[in-house]
Amino acid sequence: MWQNSRSGWGLVSILFHWLSALTIIGLFALGWWMTGLGYYDTWYNQGPWVHRSIGILLFFTTLARLAWRFSQPTPQAEGRRIEAIAAHLGHIALYVLVLVVMISGYMISTADGRGISVFGWFEVPALLHDLPNQASLAGDIHWYSALTLMTLAAGHALAALKHHWIDRHKTLVRMLNPTYSQRRDHKAVR
Repeated sequence: MWQNSRSGWGLVSILFHWLSALTIIGLFALGWWMTGLGYYDTWYNQGPWVHRSIGILLFFTTLARLAWRFSQPTPQAEGRRIEAIAAHLGHIALYVLVLVVMISGYMISTADGRGISVFGWFEVPALLHDLPNQASLAGDIHWYSALTLMTLAAGHALAALKHHWIDRHKTLVRMLNPTYSQRRDHKAVR
């Protein structure tokens, strides 16, 4: 139930998936909202602080997620081979974009040489700063990669719904219910 099997995702992978998805959607919404804040808005300073803090925590969560992903078997894909290849490439693109968004956000936030305080719990130092146009260039990368990430994530969600409702595959069920694959593995052993 905790670990992946060849027939489904384990609870740890499922929790990583949904925690990451909800956090990314929330960060995107907060980031979009922050672009409209004026200097005298109450959240003008608070919004970016929360955005950066959650982004740093998501970065460490993503590293743990990747370590878990590489230590576990990948469930067997359902459907046609071309769909499995497309899904695999899509997952790689999602991971790459998540990392690009977070690293570019870090580069924006540390461009002035100051570290990032994470909810006052600890500080992430500015390792690379004072590069020419660092904040501006990283800002463009952050914005466009975030838009691309959200577009790809929407495609990912639509593909999961297509597999569930049209193809009648258990792809979505496996990402919602870790006991589904456990029951399936148990039946296969008998």
